[in-house]
Amino acid sequence: MDQAFEKRKKVIYDFICDDFYVPMKAKEIAAVLQVSKEDREALRLVLEALVEEGKITLSKRGKYSKGKPRVLTGTFQANARGFGFVLPDAEGEEDLFIPEECKNGAFQGDQVEVLVTGYKEGGRREGKILQILSHGIVHVVGLYQKSKGFGFVLPDDAHVEQDIFVAEADSKGANDGDKVVVELTSYGDGADEKQKKNGRVRRPKRPEGKVVEILGKAGEPGVDILSIIKAYDLPLDFPEKVKNQAERVPDAISEADMAGRLDLRMLQMVTIDGEDAKDLDDAVSLEMDGENYKLGVHIADVANYVQENSALDREALKRGTSVYLVDRVIPMLPTRLSNGICSLNAKEDRLALSCLMTVNPKGEVIDHQIAETVICVNERMTYTSVAKILEEKDPEECQKYETLVPMFEQMAKLSAILRESRKKRGSIDFDFPETKVILDENGKPVELKAYDRNVATKLIEDFMLLANETVAEEYFWREVPFVYRNHEAPDEEKIKSLSTFINNFGFHIHVGNQEVKPKEVQKLLAKIEDTPQEAMICRLALRSMKRAGYTPENLGHFGLAAKYYTHFTSPIRRYPDLQIHRIIKDVLRGRMKEEKAAHYEAILPEVTKHASETERRADEAERETIKLKKTEYMQQHLGEVYEGVISGVTRWGTYVELPNTVEGLVHVSNMMDDHYEYVEDSYEMVGEHTGKTYRLGQPVKIKVLSVDKLSRTIDFTFFEESEE
Repeated sequence: MDQAFEKRKKVIYDFICDDFYVPMKAKEIAAVLQVSKEDREALRLVLEALVEEGKITLSKRGKYSKGKPRVLTGTFQANARGFGFVLPDAEGEEDLFIPEECKNGAFQGDQVEVLVTGYKEGGRREGKILQILSHGIVHVVGLYQKSKGFGFVLPDDAHVEQDIFVAEADSKGANDGDKVVVELTSYGDGADEKQKKNGRVRRPKRPEGKVVEILGKAGEPGVDILSIIKAYDLPLDFPEKVKNQAERVPDAISEADMAGRLDLRMLQMVTIDGEDAKDLDDAVSLEMDGENYKLGVHIADVANYVQENSALDREALKRGTSVYLVDRVIPMLPTRLSNGICSLNAKEDRLALSCLMTVNPKGEVIDHQIAETVICVNERMTYTSVAKILEEKDPEECQKYETLVPMFEQMAKLSAILRESRKKRGSIDFDFPETKVILDENGKPVELKAYDRNVATKLIEDFMLLANETVAEEYFWREVPFVYRNHEAPDEEKIKSLSTFINNFGFHIHVGNQEVKPKEVQKLLAKIEDTPQEAMICRLALRSMKRAGYTPENLGHFGLAAKYYTHFTSPIRRYPDLQIHRIIKDVLRGRMKEEKAAHYEAILPEVTKHASETERRADEAERETIKLKKTEYMQQHLGEVYEGVISGVTRWGTYVELPNTVEGLVHVSNMMDDHYEYVEDSYEMVGEHTGKTYRLGQPVKIKVLSVDKLSRTIDFTFFEESEE
């Protein structure tokens, strides 16, 4: 650029650095400086440079101001397309978009220090990474590719953007095509040691590592799931000390165990679970008291066997939750406990924590008691069996369980009352079909189907929700340290984006006082039910919600429209529930003195943070195994034709969901009968010459085109009747 232009830039730069105090928009700064049209480009470049340097900041409303630059810490999340995001450590801080040129060599999972540089298009907050505080990923799982004298590992995780170089001496004898775990010894640092001359940009230095474990040949039975387990650092086996402690746990309860407990063994009660469930941690009972229902929710007293800070407890805390993958369960507790003394097996005396509630015909809890109890379950029921009794009136099932049928019928009535009560207050029910994957003995998927939410599954869900709310409210008012399951209200910006989107289809969501009420989301879901846009709008509404999590503070549960909520009902598989049981028992036994309360106040912030993180890890691992098996299943059906429904429309193609819950993409490059344009306002694909339109909710026929097991994606192409 010429010297005059550079001189004008310096004048602007000096003014902003020395005499700029009041927040202004770019055009206001231009007016103060009397910047000519020719100098507008100079002003823009100066403002961008000063924001980049952190000398001024750019607000959401487009105003530039001086002041101390905002610097945050957080976790870097890479994207395969080069850019990334930083998830701030501080609560309430929204994520920052990090352009590719502002990553400063950050690697997936790194703990970083980031400068908030302002807001860009669409109100998106952006930042620049100042320094890497620590590396978050040590091990990477991927496919080993052997070359002469060295090798490379192609990461399974798309967030790890580069292949990892492995010297031959560090390969541990891995062969081409092996799935391996590689330990990173260098993270790349963003550039080679040798500078490129003549002003050329330095070539990024590759990450390096050494193979520490060979999982097996890619494609062999079990290796694919094992790769995901290792990628998410899920623990496969229990340490010897934990196993030994579990072995010392008795097989049956003693008279001493029952001392001082409320004896409920004469109460008629059942467990209701899936056919393959082995860890039965909740039982239910119901009696009538005039027009009122006396509902009992009885939860295994796991805390009686897992003492705080024992080897069992430390391992359970570390795991945080049981992980349910398509071919196995990775339990939080050893099976000797979870399937043995802590499982509420039929006809066996068990220790429990019971929430005994009196519920009126309106679904209101008018009285309740939380107590340490002794119980004995009458029958181990399944969802299928109870549904047969209640929905089909199956003669064989009704005769087999004739003494329990009247209780099941009353349970169904109470369940309907509770569901209607929650609906009236605004509880949101995102009823997405979950996938059940049927595997053969070699782990190969032979069938995919949607889980059936029948009357029995809903019944148990309703009773557990009521117990969780009842326990949370009591302990909130007791003002003792506690663990809550919170789901905060959605961000205003996300709700505004959702509102703009649904307006295109003639729907509306009311936002009052800068916030949306759960009732409004519920009304929206009712309006879109059975419309072509239902699936897409439901997904977008769900994405606009915040993620539920655990904290020691009660913040309410937006999705359930509940003021108080906790997780009390699954201490075998969730650590927060086990922690809550300990607190309840300390209160019931009069041990919640000042010193004990201070102890809980000290540990609960970290316990709840870790529990939220392990829950997220478990959810992601479960989703990845299901995606993997879906691609493996569809690989067996290449070229086959299916009927489906368009579930999403984007500029790069059209997503189609099949009845078996598989979703695939018809990429624009595979829509070869015409040139299709994406119409953003109506979310349609329209053919330029034919006028043919593909829109949300439209039934279509597709042919399975290809499958990529590495990226776990499926490609379809539209199938025309004329092709048959």
